[in-house]
Amino acid sequence: MSITIDGVDVSIDSVPILGDVALDVGPGSVHGLVGPNGSGKSTLLRCVYRALRPARGAVRLDGDDVWRDLGARTAARRRAIVTQDQPSDLDFTVRDLVTMGRAPYKRVFERDNDVDRSIVDEALDAVRMRSAENRLVSTLSGGERQRILLARALAQQTRILVLDEPTNHLDVRAQLDLLQLVSGLGLTTLVALHDLDHAAAICDAVTVLDRGRVVATGAPESVLTVELIRTVFGVDAHIGTHPLTGRPHIALAPLAGPGTDDPRPLN
Repeated sequence: MSITIDGVDVSIDSVPILGDVALDVGPGSVHGLVGPNGSGKSTLLRCVYRALRPARGAVRLDGDDVWRDLGARTAARRRAIVTQDQPSDLDFTVRDLVTMGRAPYKRVFERDNDVDRSIVDEALDAVRMRSAENRLVSTLSGGERQRILLARALAQQTRILVLDEPTNHLDVRAQLDLLQLVSGLGLTTLVALHDLDHAAAICDAVTVLDRGRVVATGAPESVLTVELIRTVFGVDAHIGTHPLTGRPHIALAPLAGPGTDDPRPLN
């Protein structure tokens, strides 16, 4: 399954948010969206998972336009989502929440069957949370809760996964564990990330957004250069090879020197 975003424009309350955004996510690849706050990452993901209709352009899942060709239920069988919101007051058990991922395949009031239960078991096993299946979601840590939300997405059994800043509010170990999980799933994955080092570590390709437009797209090592990071993010960078993983490693620092002009002054 592939994702194609073709010339997408979005305005909210007459304010342009995205302009002529285009990118392709190949089957089975992990594609990162990076950019400063307000660059349009979450808005673009909302277009992909059919929560916001573009004013112009199209989003296609394996060639089918998510708005023109797919209804909500069919789209939910094509792609699963994990948003950055983490409700902490859900009065559900872990198993109940993950079972909600089976909803696109069920009629109203239809009960779960053995197939559904087996799929939920597999999803819990994939995120290593089977032992917590009877706990209330509200008692979980942030990292555990994010794993459960990922398990709910896996229970949808889609080939496309869309994640919006999934490592927000997680400690270092939980961030790395979650990213390792995501990168090992073999799903076509579009993920918005704040941390450039994380993007370089797990993504096959990245797209850089700035003020609603694509600045660059391609392999992390060719796109996330010192010059681009300085221009788009307004920080200095040192890029090397991670001694433990062999992947590109990005270290960041404020722009050096007193009086250095910031290419992105604060508004």
